[in-house]
Amino acid sequence: MWKPLQLVQANSSSHPKTWIVIGIGVAGIVILAETHRRRRRAKLIKREDFGAFMERFTLLPFPQPPPPAVRLSLAGLTFAVSDIFEVKGYVTGFGCPDWRRTHEAAGKTAMAVTALLKNGATCVGRTVIDELGFGITGENMHYGTPINPEVSSCIPGGSSSGSAVAVAAGLVDFALGTDTTGCVRIPASFCGIIGFRPSHGAVSTIGILPNSQSLDTIGCFSRDPSVLHRVGHALLQFKSVEPRRARRLIIADDLFQLSKVPSQKTVHVVSKVIENLSGYQAPKHMNFGKYVALNVPSLKGFSQVSANLQNGTFTLKALSSAMVSLQSYEFKSNHEEWITSVKPKLGRNVSGCVNEAIKTTYENVKTLYKVRIEMRAAFQSLLKDDGILVMPTIADPPLKLNARKSLSSELHDRTLALTSIASMSGCCQVTIPVGKHNACPISVSFISFHGADKFLLDTVLDMYRSLQEQVNIASDSLPLPDTNGNIDASELLKEKGNAAFKGRQWNKAVTYYTEAIKLNEMNATYYSNRAAAYLELGCFQQAEEDCSKAILLDKKNVKAYLRRGTARESLLQYKEAAQDFKHALVLEPHNKVASLAEKRLRKLMS
Repeated sequence: MWKPLQLVQANSSSHPKTWIVIGIGVAGIVILAETHRRRRRAKLIKREDFGAFMERFTLLPFPQPPPPAVRLSLAGLTFAVSDIFEVKGYVTGFGCPDWRRTHEAAGKTAMAVTALLKNGATCVGRTVIDELGFGITGENMHYGTPINPEVSSCIPGGSSSGSAVAVAAGLVDFALGTDTTGCVRIPASFCGIIGFRPSHGAVSTIGILPNSQSLDTIGCFSRDPSVLHRVGHALLQFKSVEPRRARRLIIADDLFQLSKVPSQKTVHVVSKVIENLSGYQAPKHMNFGKYVALNVPSLKGFSQVSANLQNGTFTLKALSSAMVSLQSYEFKSNHEEWITSVKPKLGRNVSGCVNEAIKTTYENVKTLYKVRIEMRAAFQSLLKDDGILVMPTIADPPLKLNARKSLSSELHDRTLALTSIASMSGCCQVTIPVGKHNACPISVSFISFHGADKFLLDTVLDMYRSLQEQVNIASDSLPLPDTNGNIDASELLKEKGNAAFKGRQWNKAVTYYTEAIKLNEMNATYYSNRAAAYLELGCFQQAEEDCSKAILLDKKNVKAYLRRGTARESLLQYKEAAQDFKHALVLEPHNKVASLAEKRLRKLMS
C-alpha cells in the first residue's frame, strides 16, 4: 500500500478531520477532471462545427401543399441565422452575454426567417456574430472566433462570421446575416463563398436587432449561385418573368489599385469572361473615386485631407467617415440607455467603437443623410438600368488569428473605403470568389443600382460558372524580360516621355518611358518618371512599384521617395508613406513637399 495512505489510515482514528480534508481533496480532483472533460468535449464540438454555432435548434418548414401544387422552392435546404435574428421562444443574444442576460425570449420570429420556412427551408440553429454587430473581424471574446475553413490560421471576417463559416464548411446550404458596414461581404470574401447584400429596404428587417437602421440589410451566404438565386426569390418576391437586358459592366480601376491582388487574377478574369458571353457589352473603365467626388458634393465636409491631392481615394475615405458617423449616431439613438445602464463587457475593438459612438455629439446629422441621397442618385445616373460596377470586395487578406495588435487604422480605412460604397448608396452587391492569392481566398464584387436585385442575381447566375472556369485557367505568367539596347535611343524616348507628360498626355508618357526602360533597365530616372505619369492616371500600385525599382537603383533619388510616398498615401498606407517622406527630408531637409506631407500623415495616423 502507498506509504502516505498507510500513514493517513494509522492517524485517521485519532484525527477525524483528516477524512474531511481527504474528502475535499478527492472532490476537487473529481471537479477538475469533470471540468477538463467538458472542455475537451467543447473543443471537440467546436472542431466539428468550426465554432460557427451558438446554439442548435430546428425550425421545420411549412407543410408542402398537396399535388398538383409546385414543390416549394427551398424544399430540402437547410440554413442558419446569425445571433441577431429573433426566433420565437429563444433569447436573441446580439453576440453579447450581457444582452442575453437582460432580455426576454422573442415573441415572434423574424419575417425573413418566416419567409424562408414558408418556402420549404429548415433552420438548424443560430450562429456567432461580433458583439452587438459592430466588428468586421469575426472575433468574439465571449463565444470564440469561428474557424475559417479556407485558411484556419486567419480570421473569418465579421460581423456575420458564424453564418459565413457554417456555409463555407458545408454545415448548411445557405445562411443569413446582417450587413451594415460590410458584415456579410467581408466574411464572404475571407471564407471564399458568395455573399449577397440586397438593396437597402428590399428585405424586411422586422425581427432583427438594429445596429444602424439606415445601413442595416439582411444578407445571405451560399456556396452555390443557384441556391442564392432561389433564396433571393424567396426573400425579395421577384416577378417570375422579367425582360432580359443587355449588361454593361464598368470596371473601377482606381478601386482595384487599393487591392493587393494582381489584376490578372481579378480584372483580367472578369474581362475574359465578358468576351465569351453573349448579351454583354465590352467592359468600360473608370475612376470611380473621382466620379463620386464630382457627384456627391456633401462629402466635402468629411474630407480631412488637403485639396491639392487630386485623386478620388480620399473621397472614398470621406465616404467611409460619413458611414461610420451615421452608424455611430443611429447606434447611440438605439442603444445608449442600455449601454449606460448595463455597462456590458465587450472586446477591445468593439468596446472602442461603442464608447466612441456613445460619447460623440453629432452636429452634422442632416449632412449624413444627404450623402446617402446623393450617393444613390450618383449610382442611378452612372448605371442606369443596365450597368454593373465591378470592384474588389476588400483590399487586404484576412489578418492572422489572435494578432496581438488591434485592427490597424490603415487596414480599417482601406476596408471601409470599399464597403461604404454599397452601404451609403443602398445599392445591391454580390461578392464572388475568384480563387486564391498567397493561399487566401480572393473575390470581386458586382454592384448594381438600388432595386436591381433580380438583375444582379441573374447576372451572377449567368456568369458564375464561366468565372470559375476562367479562374482555373488564369495564367500567373511573369512579364517578358526587358532587353538592353542603345543608351542614346533610350534617352530620346525619355525626352519624348517628358514632352508628353508636360502636354498632360499621361498614357503616351507611360508608353515612351516603358520603351526607354526596355532599352535600359538600369536607369532610375526612367522608373521615377513613369511613376509620375502613373500617379496622374491614378495607377498607384504601378507608381509604387516603379519608385521602389528606382530607389533600388539610386538610394538618393528624392523624387522617387516623394512619389512613392504619394502613391502609398493614396493607397491609405499611411505608415509606409510617412517613412518615404522622412527619407526625402533626410536627403533634402528643406523640402517643403515632404515636410507638409509628413505633418499631414502624422495627423492622420493620430
